[in-house]
Amino acid sequence: MQLAYEQAELAAQQGEIPVGAIVVSQNRVIGSGYNAPISLLDPTAHAEIQAIRAACLSLNNYRLPDDATLYVTLEPCTMCVGALVHARIKHVVFGTTEPKAGSLVSARQLLQDGYYNHRFTFQQGCLQEKCAQQLSHFFKQRREQKKQEKQQKTSLND
Repeated sequence: MQLAYEQAELAAQQGEIPVGAIVVSQNRVIGSGYNAPISLLDPTAHAEIQAIRAACLSLNNYRLPDDATLYVTLEPCTMCVGALVHARIKHVVFGTTEPKAGSLVSARQLLQDGYYNHRFTFQQGCLQEKCAQQLSHFFKQRREQKKQEKQQKTSLND
C-alpha cells in the first residue's frame, strides 16, 4: 500500500486528486498508476484504470493473472469496480472510503447486487488514516488556493 500511496503523491504533484494504485502478482508489482484525468484529458484516467492498463500491457493480456491484487488509496468508484470485474482482479485492498462515490462499501455496494460473471474479494482500511490525511491535505490546499485566487481577482476589480 505504501507504493500506492507514493503513486498518489505523484498525482498531487500534478494537481490531480491524490489517488494511487498498484497491481501485484506473485509478490511483484506488474502495474502502477495514479489519478490523471485532468492532465491526460481523459475522464477514465483514474488510478485503478491506469494501474490495470499498465499491468495488462506488461503481461500482453487484457486479463489479469488469477492471483492479482490491486492496492489503491481510495475506495473505487462505479467505473473502476466495473473495470476490475472485467480485468478479473482477485482481490482489492483500499485505504480509505469514499462516501460520495465509493462503490464497494460506501455510496454503493456493487458486488452485493446484480449479476456479475466475476466477483473479487476486498479489504478496507489499509493505511486508512494516512490515505485519508493525504486527501484532506490536498483538498485543504485546493480550497486555500481558490480562496487566494478569488481574493486576487476581487482586488484587481477594485
